Amino acid sequence: METGEQTPAGAAALCGRRIAEADAELRAWVEWSAAPKCGAEGPLRGVPFGAKDVYETRGMATEYGSRLFAGRKGSRDAALIRHLTARGAILLGKTATTAFAYFDPAPTRNPRAPGHTPGGSSSGSAAAVAAGMVPFALGTQTQGSVIRPAAFCGIVGFKPTYGRLPMEGVMPFAPSLDTAGLFTQTAADMQELWVRAGWGGRREPPARAAWLRGPEPPEALARLDLPVDVVDPPPEFAPLLEAVRVINDYEGARTWRLLWERHGAAIGERLAEMVERGLTLAEDRYRAALECVTIGKRKMADLFRSYPVVMTPAAPGPPPEGLGSTGDSRMNAPWTGLGVPAIAVPLPGTALPLGLQLTAAADEDDLLLAAAGEVERCWAR
Repeated sequence: METGEQTPAGAAALCGRRIAEADAELRAWVEWSAAPKCGAEGPLRGVPFGAKDVYETRGMATEYGSRLFAGRKGSRDAALIRHLTARGAILLGKTATTAFAYFDPAPTRNPRAPGHTPGGSSSGSAAAVAAGMVPFALGTQTQGSVIRPAAFCGIVGFKPTYGRLPMEGVMPFAPSLDTAGLFTQTAADMQELWVRAGWGGRREPPARAAWLRGPEPPEALARLDLPVDVVDPPPEFAPLLEAVRVINDYEGARTWRLLWERHGAAIGERLAEMVERGLTLAEDRYRAALECVTIGKRKMADLFRSYPVVMTPAAPGPPPEGLGSTGDSRMNAPWTGLGVPAIAVPLPGTALPLGLQLTAAADEDDLLLAAAGEVERCWAR
């Protein structure tokens, strides 16, 4: 845009052609506009994007991935939509989500691994970016709904520090965990988006990182200029997965209780099971889970003081075959509970998409993006 090689109308038209050519098969979009409003001047002028269909959008589909809300149009724009369009970005349309952002799959296909799940719940946003339909897209993460689909679709997904991006106008699920997230094709694009959106600045990458002992580190780590030590997590890390799932089920069941009482399994079979399960959880177990997370935050803060970036797999493995499952969030949920920033970067040279997950201390989003960019540059050599 700034060099004059592209115009806002031309960029929107290019994205529209790609959607028109491929989305009948990919099914990443709920609704898109062939002639979107170009919007304001600003540092993101003319850059098209998509928004997961849990973001309220004025006059556009806001259906939460459920046939119960088919045809519903939003009455206002979510705060994050307003922020981006005020800086010149063009909202092209709404991307598919699993039903109410849980584990009942969306119809979306994986453009990088045909026949395999694109992940969830931000299925459409990840697939649309991976297919080159938009330069970036919005998602949300309550357990692993940004990092996992990014890894499965071979792109970059970023979950910033909890509360860093506004959630006003976004469908709630488990408010203690719900976090807005972003998808781009590369880590360099993610950093550029982050800076131009006015959320942070540029930093030098860290001097060292850690691989959390458990899964074997990938061979690609040996190609990094960044020294990576294998370290043991503190004992308080292991219980975090179960604690986050208790918080998710307890809060999620109370978010969706009335809808479940009215519609039963029509809200989604897996979601209905979660509501039933979550309503049986005692409040003292929920409070104990919150305390477990609080203790985990203190202990992991000690680790981040020694190692500014901690690495793990972004998912337990490549995207599962078929569309019946969106995969397992166990590699992501503890970090979501901790509220720290996390980013998935594609691993090079794999038959099916695999991702490296990098995490950093709370509010060290700029540092984490610098680390992801450094990893990407090393692998591109």
